[in-house]
Amino acid sequence: MVDNNAVLEEDIKIVDTDGNAKNGQDKCPKCGSTDISININNGKLRCNFCRHEFEIIKVSGLETDISKLEGQVIGSGAQDIADDSDDILTLKCSSCNAEVVIDTTSSAQARCHWCRNTLSINQQIPNGSVPDVVLPFSVKKEDAEAEIKKFVEKRKFFSHPKFKEEFTTNNIMGVYFPYMVVDVNAHSNLVGKGEHLVRKYTKQRGKNTHVYYDADLYDVEREFDLTIEGLTIESSSDKLNKNSNDKTTNVINAIMPFDIENSVKWNANYLRGYTSEKRDTNIEQLKSLVENQSKDIARFAANETLEFYDRGVSWSNQNMTVKGQQWKAAYLPVWLYSYQEVNEGKKLLHYVAVNARTKETMGSIPINMSKLLGFSILIEIICLFATVSIEFDYTWISLSFGFIFFFVNYNKYRNKGARHKHEIETKRNMENIRKVDKFVKSRKGLSNSKIEDANNTFVSGQNLTELMINTLTEEIGGNYGFRKNNGNNKK
Repeated sequence: MVDNNAVLEEDIKIVDTDGNAKNGQDKCPKCGSTDISININNGKLRCNFCRHEFEIIKVSGLETDISKLEGQVIGSGAQDIADDSDDILTLKCSSCNAEVVIDTTSSAQARCHWCRNTLSINQQIPNGSVPDVVLPFSVKKEDAEAEIKKFVEKRKFFSHPKFKEEFTTNNIMGVYFPYMVVDVNAHSNLVGKGEHLVRKYTKQRGKNTHVYYDADLYDVEREFDLTIEGLTIESSSDKLNKNSNDKTTNVINAIMPFDIENSVKWNANYLRGYTSEKRDTNIEQLKSLVENQSKDIARFAANETLEFYDRGVSWSNQNMTVKGQQWKAAYLPVWLYSYQEVNEGKKLLHYVAVNARTKETMGSIPINMSKLLGFSILIEIICLFATVSIEFDYTWISLSFGFIFFFVNYNKYRNKGARHKHEIETKRNMENIRKVDKFVKSRKGLSNSKIEDANNTFVSGQNLTELMINTLTEEIGGNYGFRKNNGNNKK
């Protein structure tokens, strides 16, 4: 296994992405006003006084051809947060010389209390509050409200009565969340065994029928160059915890991907009218997560060359040599609805999140557990009576319908297993593919439908609960009209 960190630390390049920006007044070049905000219709900044619009500025200096990446390239906004950095900054207004205090934990702008001019934090400071790029809001608040209402309306039957009574979109907020966007130039090598189905047949044993398989076993190897563009990782420790017991942060992760390629150079005026959350993690803390997700992407990319192995592939070794990585800090836009459920002293903060670029929506709704359990038990009783009156070889299947009904509907409302499918939703490209497919032997009378230890569709970090919920939803949930399909039907 190659030590990726050692490779990258040999050549670290810091790219200055703030362009020597200065904190203070950011004035309209036409009239000099500091009253500037985003035009959500085209993503441009607009002077609210003379209506002049600013052309969108892309960040410069970062590598755009990922196949040429070497070493570790870091945007200046993605550098480590200084331990002694201060969240409270004092700026001097250049119009009246008054001093204005800005708390960067919650804002990047403030108005001078004397002359009413706006002062902004545009220069990168070592506290994680100024990223390299920002992706402007393009979904209007009323459109996000409509998506949230539609999401909730489809889940009203089993939602908690108190939630139905108190639900309102009046508290929906536009939030810029901090992310690290990573580009990777790597070489991947996978070695293992694959099986191809030759024949499927049944044999009678007493009263029972058993299914068997004949398959051909192969030694399999795939080697290729791989570029990954725009791998997006939460850089808030709070949002990184997908299994939190007091808030449903996983649903925020599930509304990705964002169109990162349309990000623009940071300007605090993009945040006007929205709130933001500051980054609190450094690159070193995120490296192992990026490495694991990069390997997932490589494994799923290799699947495109494995159609022949319809019984799966068991990789015994996966090596990834990183030639280059590029990190940039980003603010990405989300419309967020929150509702706190209190149950016997326990609190759970539910979110419904809307991607403010694509309208992708995911959320968690408080469940009326008594009602859901009651319907599930009723289905179990009906199935029990049905199995008594109808002769059926697979009685256990019919007796599981109540459990299936519970888990499928629980997932529809809570969406505990919802996540961003980075392994298939991240842009990547394979080149210089080398294939090895060597016949080993024919195997007969196999009882498993897949090769033993098949892992070519394995996703790192996916826990057993999440895997079970996703499997139930994907295989059975379609009957209820909410099948998840590669992240495209989350609404």
